[in-house]
Amino acid sequence: MTIAANGEVARGERIVLREKRLGDAHNDFSWRTNPDLAKYDAARPFSATYNDYLALYRDDLMYPSPYRRSLAIEDLDGRHIGNVMYYNIDTIRREAELGITIGNHSYWGQGYGRDAINTLVNHVFRQTGFRRVYLKSLDWNVRAQRAFERSGFRMCGRMRRGGNTFIVMEYMAAWLDLAEQR
Repeated sequence: MTIAANGEVARGERIVLREKRLGDAHNDFSWRTNPDLAKYDAARPFSATYNDYLALYRDDLMYPSPYRRSLAIEDLDGRHIGNVMYYNIDTIRREAELGITIGNHSYWGQGYGRDAINTLVNHVFRQTGFRRVYLKSLDWNVRAQRAFERSGFRMCGRMRRGGNTFIVMEYMAAWLDLAEQR
């Protein structure tokens, strides 16, 4: 995998995906403690102190998990607007789960999330040889599901967890190849 000196991993039409760095911790903490954003993950907001968060953040940067890769999303002017990740990496099945947060509300509904998803999916398929990327979104989050569909994801099931119902969507590497042939 090629990573530029500035940490850039992949570039979309409107965004840059880059390696996470310690300077991202402040934004990430703000987004992880925001109850409005937490509801989209069916999670509780992070409730420890910033110093506790920073200690965990440093550990994640120093000792990254082989089963999870988190990247910062920047606009083309270099503003950190969110994060995208692939996790639950399964090298035997050649698949991973995708997650995204556009933490800066002023970037919602303008195509930045879709560009980040498209850029990450292309990157994952090209760099890892995975055959499938999947995601789960809360059943009431129709806006996200539409955005994922526009990026090429298809619904493949439903699941329940913690009293919530999720729509499971997938994107197969073969579909990317077909889309490029058109």
